[in-house]
Amino acid sequence: MLTFEREQKIFEIGKVKIGGQPGELPTVLIGSIFYDRHKIVSDPMEGVFDRDKAEELIKRQEEMSDKTGNPHMVDVVGSSGTAIVKYIEFVAGVTDASFFVDSTATDVKMTGLKYAAEVGLLGRAVYNSITFHVSDQEIAELKNIGVKSTVLLGYNPRNVKPEGRIDLLKGDEDKKGLLQYAEDAGIQNILVDTAVLDVPSIGIAAEAVKQVKKEFGLPSGGGPLNAVLEWKRVTELGENAKKVCAAAAVTAMIHAGANWVLYGPIYNSDVVFPAVAMVDATIAYTNSRMRVVTIQTKNHPLYKIF
Repeated sequence: MLTFEREQKIFEIGKVKIGGQPGELPTVLIGSIFYDRHKIVSDPMEGVFDRDKAEELIKRQEEMSDKTGNPHMVDVVGSSGTAIVKYIEFVAGVTDASFFVDSTATDVKMTGLKYAAEVGLLGRAVYNSITFHVSDQEIAELKNIGVKSTVLLGYNPRNVKPEGRIDLLKGDEDKKGLLQYAEDAGIQNILVDTAVLDVPSIGIAAEAVKQVKKEFGLPSGGGPLNAVLEWKRVTELGENAKKVCAAAAVTAMIHAGANWVLYGPIYNSDVVFPAVAMVDATIAYTNSRMRVVTIQTKNHPLYKIF
């Protein structure tokens, strides 16, 4: 039984509620699309892609969300401003889910956010992410656009232990913490990513989830599945090892109290949603029976899959 003494915040982004004590709400699952070397993308700079295949992937995630009760979002990854605008327009047209605006380039993400603001989608958009390398210009742009939801990436290159994530969020006399930067930008909904670097670090990231929720009460999570996908020797363990280990990596975060998981390529929805739904159901059942939480929705895996 895992609960936290501190009040746990719940944010509403689009139609999705995220946060709370373990068992209160289902884990929000976010699949990535249009990422680097995604086979459905033929021209990443111009944003040319197989629209039928992209819609099929998004609808499959949506279907798994309906079956399990786990809310979903789409992580929209772009390599250029032109591409990310096309991607956001497409995703918003085929699903009413909220979405991450994601890229390795800050200017690309800003272009995506500006477009979202122009067409009335900003309430569904989450900036991914404010990091250790944050700049004052970045914060000024976020404030000017009016962004209300963001991820704070808790990777601290100066201290990779769980305590390092806390230090990065809080800041010190030499540098403001990421939480202060988010406040300066006018951010209202904060999701903390506790930064999985590789498979061995999943335990550290999971422990950091506990510490973030204990210290700040913020919705926390991360992206453990990509680490499994990059684990080259996993195939030596058997033909199903990658799928099994992917599910285990995600559920390890849930058992630590994670409220959301960025589960990597969206085609993994068939693997991730059932595993998370089962764990969510067991946690909710235990904590509700022990009367330490009240389940906040009837659209919960506990009621959907059993």
